[in-house]
Amino acid sequence: MTHLDTTHYPRQLDEKAERLRQEFAGFAPPALEVFASAPEHYRMRAEFRVWHQGDDLYYIMFDQASKQKYRVEQFPAASLLINRAMPLLLDALRPSPVLRRKLFQVDFLSSLSGELVISLLYHRQLDEDWQQAARALRTQLRELGIVVDIIGRAKKQKWVVERDYVVEKLQVAGRELVYQQVENSFTQPNGRMNEQMLAWALDVTRGAAGDLLELYCGNGNFSLALAANFRRVLATEISSSSVKSAQYNIAANGIDNVTILRMSAEEFTQAMRGVREFRRLQGIDLQGYHCNTILVDPPRAGLDEDTVRLVQEYDNIVYISCNPETLRQNLDTLADTHRISRFALFDQFPYTHHMEAGVYLTKRGG
Repeated sequence: MTHLDTTHYPRQLDEKAERLRQEFAGFAPPALEVFASAPEHYRMRAEFRVWHQGDDLYYIMFDQASKQKYRVEQFPAASLLINRAMPLLLDALRPSPVLRRKLFQVDFLSSLSGELVISLLYHRQLDEDWQQAARALRTQLRELGIVVDIIGRAKKQKWVVERDYVVEKLQVAGRELVYQQVENSFTQPNGRMNEQMLAWALDVTRGAAGDLLELYCGNGNFSLALAANFRRVLATEISSSSVKSAQYNIAANGIDNVTILRMSAEEFTQAMRGVREFRRLQGIDLQGYHCNTILVDPPRAGLDEDTVRLVQEYDNIVYISCNPETLRQNLDTLADTHRISRFALFDQFPYTHHMEAGVYLTKRGG
């Protein structure tokens, strides 16, 4: 994607919206709320393979249809910061045999707040010479105005110069929220769209009573934004690195009503059912929470059957889905007890078939 024809974006978005309306028509949802992406420079992450030609090197990508490689000078889908850093990085790598040797991939993680992490991936083991050269690279790029840190990765190696994360700052409903986003961990790829998703979730839960339970909370993306609408928030996440980031983010935002548990949605379901006891829950009074609302943002596979049954017990359900197909499958069961009160399309991935959907479900009366 070295060129974007942005004139086609409105039509592509309309086609996505119509497809989503048709796929969910059987659930009689309300009018679809459509949230458009910026037509370019919307991705906060990008990765490129590196092609070597003598002492020269450049970025390449592969055509999805032909599988042929093509050279990439700029990548308009990626943030302006990534595009600015791309040629500066190559200019710095070319005269450095230590940094160039057996480098096969470069990953960029940027933020709306202007911070960048560059990961250099190698088919060789890294040593002190590499670390010294990487420090010089970081200094050189910072002198050019790029607020950057460098990571080197090789088999069973990860060398960090100086940080392996960016600190993102999101503007949500008139409030600034701070999030640590760690390299190689899941974060929302479209920063501005994430702001819109968080604002939507805040809006649909405004006036909610009691506490919020969130499954698959990641680094606390939704948990922290929604904490203002609830007495307390209880959130679960299986990834230890994401839990660590969530704890960082709780402290960074001065939020005191969010508790993060390191466990999977399936484990939490077992704990709530009394099927298993977990040492991680010692000191946590689950019965003291009065969660009328549950938020789920599951992976592409959706919710497993037991978790769907658990989710059905809550009055209000906020379901964020990166896969409308598994969302529809889960709704086949959830629709027995709940109706869709709000329905949204978040265009996280312009110019692709991928869709991010949001539904707010409320329990049927009687």
